[in-house]
Amino acid sequence: MTLPKFILGDNTDHPDAIFIIHTEFPRFIINLENDEVEWFEEFDQHDQKELETETENYIKLATEFYDREVQRYED
Repeated sequence: MTLPKFILGDNTDHPDAIFIIHTEFPRFIINLENDEVEWFEEFDQHDQKELETETENYIKLATEFYDREVQRYED
């Protein structure tokens, strides 16, 4: 089985949080409530620099995924 690229997560300890899990490299969880990102990977300095420029794109993709999922639930 292949995991989907994004997974919607929920946790009752954080009722206002909207967690999106990114399952492909670089793996991370983002809380769309505050755009806080928790990376599962360890990065060297070169990768760290690239992530700084790509993080905004990851947030955008996660937000688009969430919006799509919510729309599907409403339909």
